[in-house]
Amino acid sequence: MRIARPSPGFPFPTVVLCAVLSLPVLADEIAQDKAHAAQDTITVTATRGEKSTFEVPASVDVLDPRADTLGVNLTESVSGVAGLLTRDRQNYAQDTQISIRGFGARSTFGIRGIRLYLDGIPATQPDGAGQVSHFNMATAERIEVLRGPFSALYGNSSGGVIDVSSAEGTPAPEFGSSTAVGDDHTWRASLGARGTVAGNQYNIGVTRFDTDGFRDHSQTRRDSFNGKFTRDFGNAGNLSLVLNRFDSPDTQDPLGLTREQFDQDPGQATSRATEFNTRKSVEQNQAGLVYKNSLDAANSIRISGYTGRREVVQFLAIPAGAQGRPTHSGGVIDLDSRYHGGDARWAYNGEMSGRPFFVVAGLNYEALSQDRRGFENFIGDTLGVRGELRRNETNDVDHFDQYLQVGWDPVAQVTLLAGVRNSKVNFDSQDFFVTDENPLDGGSTDFSATTPVFGALYRLDPRVHLYAAYGEGFETPTLFEIAYRADGGSGLNFDLNASETDNSEIGAKFRLHPALQGQLALFLAETEDELVVARNAGGRSTFVNAGETRRQGAELSLGGQLLPRLRYELAYTLLDAEVRQTYTACSGIPCFEATTVVAAGNDLPGVPESHVYGILRWGGETGWQSLLEGRYVDAVAVNDANTESAPSYGVLAAAAGYIAQFGKLTAQMTLRVDNLFDEDHVGSVIVNDGNGRFYEPAPDRSVLGVIDLRWKN
Repeated sequence: MRIARPSPGFPFPTVVLCAVLSLPVLADEIAQDKAHAAQDTITVTATRGEKSTFEVPASVDVLDPRADTLGVNLTESVSGVAGLLTRDRQNYAQDTQISIRGFGARSTFGIRGIRLYLDGIPATQPDGAGQVSHFNMATAERIEVLRGPFSALYGNSSGGVIDVSSAEGTPAPEFGSSTAVGDDHTWRASLGARGTVAGNQYNIGVTRFDTDGFRDHSQTRRDSFNGKFTRDFGNAGNLSLVLNRFDSPDTQDPLGLTREQFDQDPGQATSRATEFNTRKSVEQNQAGLVYKNSLDAANSIRISGYTGRREVVQFLAIPAGAQGRPTHSGGVIDLDSRYHGGDARWAYNGEMSGRPFFVVAGLNYEALSQDRRGFENFIGDTLGVRGELRRNETNDVDHFDQYLQVGWDPVAQVTLLAGVRNSKVNFDSQDFFVTDENPLDGGSTDFSATTPVFGALYRLDPRVHLYAAYGEGFETPTLFEIAYRADGGSGLNFDLNASETDNSEIGAKFRLHPALQGQLALFLAETEDELVVARNAGGRSTFVNAGETRRQGAELSLGGQLLPRLRYELAYTLLDAEVRQTYTACSGIPCFEATTVVAAGNDLPGVPESHVYGILRWGGETGWQSLLEGRYVDAVAVNDANTESAPSYGVLAAAAGYIAQFGKLTAQMTLRVDNLFDEDHVGSVIVNDGNGRFYEPAPDRSVLGVIDLRWKN
C-alpha cells in the first residue's frame, strides 16, 4: 500500500496564524503568578506513558465522567472537546455518532475512523468498526481524547483515539448509588463499590437503563456491568482482571425521517419501522488481563490479553419484494462475533546525553471471527419475523502490528517526540450458503502500511508552549463496507482500497491566568481513496473508493476560574471538509448506477463547518450548584451531492442542585432541563441514506432529575 508524501503547508487564514504568534506577547503583559498554575493532567494515550498534557506536542484532553447528566452515554462527558462532534441520535438501536475532525462522520451506524478503548481492551474491531454501547460510566474515572497526527500510532482507523479507564480500588471501602428519572418514562439506576479485600483492589458497577424514547417505536432497555480487580505482587508487579457485560434485547429502531416527515412531526417513526417491527438485540461479554511491572528505576513492561463475544440480531425494513433476487441476503442480520487479542510493550525512561529520554516498543495482535447469517424478514404475509436463510458465511479479520515511540528533551526548552507503526490487516471469507443460483463466494485480501509520526514542542514561556506534528494514517474498509459488491453480484467487495491520510497540526498551549487557560490548534488532513457510496438498492449500500478529500480547520479550547465559585469552559471548532477531486456517486431511490457528479469543492456530508460548546458552572464541593450549558452546530450536508442539508441549531440546558455532606455520606441532587427553549432540531443525520430518510430528530424540552449518593469509610 502506498503511503502519501507530506503536504507542502497549511493553507489557513493569516489572521488565525497571527493569533498563535501573538500569544507570547499577551503572556508578557500578564504578571508572573506561579500560585495559580493549573494542576497538571496526565496523558497516557499520546506517549503510552504518564506525561503532562501541557508537555506533549499533541491535542489531547483528559476528562472526568459527569455526574449531572443521564449517565448512560459516553457522549455526555466528551461533548465539550474541541474538534470532537457528538450527535444526538435518540436511537439506541444504532450506536452513538462520534466524529473527530470530520473522521467518522460518514458512519451510518456504529463508530468508524476512531480508535476506542475501555480499560485497555479495544472497542474497535480489527477492521476499524467500533461501538461504545458497553462503556459503563458508573465505574469510569477518566476519559482521554487524542486528536491529530499521533493517533496514527494506534493503527488502522485512527482519526482519533478515545480511551476510557476505570478507577482503581480504594484502601477503604466506598459505595455509590445513582438514579436518574426523566421524560418518556426514562430512568437509569447504577450501583457501584470500590475497596480492597485481602490485598485485592476492586471496582465494580452495574447499570440498568430503560426508556420509551422521545420518538415512537424507540423503546430501549440496557443492562451493563463492569468490574476491575487488581492484585499487587510488590516487586513482581500487579495484575488486573477486567470483566464487562452488556445486554440490550429488542431495542426498537424508529429509523430516520425524510425532511417532510421531520417538518410534520419530529417524534414520529416511519411507517416501515412499525410495519417490519425494526429492532436490534445485542449481547456482549468480554474479559481481559493486564500485567504491569517496573523492572527497575528505568525499565518497565506491560502485557495485556483479552477475549470476548458479541452477538447481534437486527431486523431491517427491507421490503419482501426487494429480496427476490437469488443473491439477496435478506432483511434479518445475525452476527456472532468472537474476538481476542493482546499487546506487549517495553518502556525505558532515563537519560540520553544527560537529558530526559524515553523509548516505548511493542507488539499488538487483534483478531475477529464473525459468523454472518442473513434471513428473510417475513414468512408469508407476516412481516418482521425471521424467515428463510439467505446468507451464511464466516468472515475473519486480524492484524499484527509493531510500534516504536521515542521522546527526548535535547534542551530544556524543547521536547521531541517520534514514532512509527507497521500494520498488516488480513481479511478472509468462507461461504457456506451455496445454491444453483447463488455460487460459492469467498476469498481473502490484506492491507499493509507503515505510518510514521513526529512532533516537537517549544517552551516559549513557562505559561506558553508551541508545538507542531505530522503523521501518516490509514483506514481499511470495514466488514460492513466489504459485505456487498458494487456491481450487485454475489460475494464480498475485495476491490476496495484503504484510505490514506497525511495529517499535520500546529498549535499553542497556554496557562496565562487562572481565568485564561487553553489550547489553539490548526490542522490539515488530506485523504486519498475516501470510501463513498456506489449504489443504494434493495436495502443495501455498496461502496467504492473516490479521489482526494481534505479536512482543515482550527480548534480553540478555553477554560478558567472567573470567581471563587464560578468556572467556564468553551470549545470552538472551525472545520472545512471538502471533496478535492470530482467523482461520480449514487443518488435517487433506488439507485443502481453511480451517475451523479460530485464536484470538487462539495462539502463532505455529516461535517458541519463550525460547532461551539460552552458551559458556566457555579458552586463548590458542597452547597448549591448550578450550570448553564449551550451548544451551536452549523448546517450540515446529508449526501455527497449536497442536495439536502440539516439546518443549523443552537440549544441551551440549565441545571441546579445541592451537594450535602452527612458524615461519611455525600448526597448530590440535580434537576436538569435540556433544550430550554423547546427548539425542533435535527440531532443527527444518516449520511447518504438510500431512502432519503436522512434525519434523526433530537428531543423537545425535557426534564431530568438525578440523585447521586456516595459513602466513604
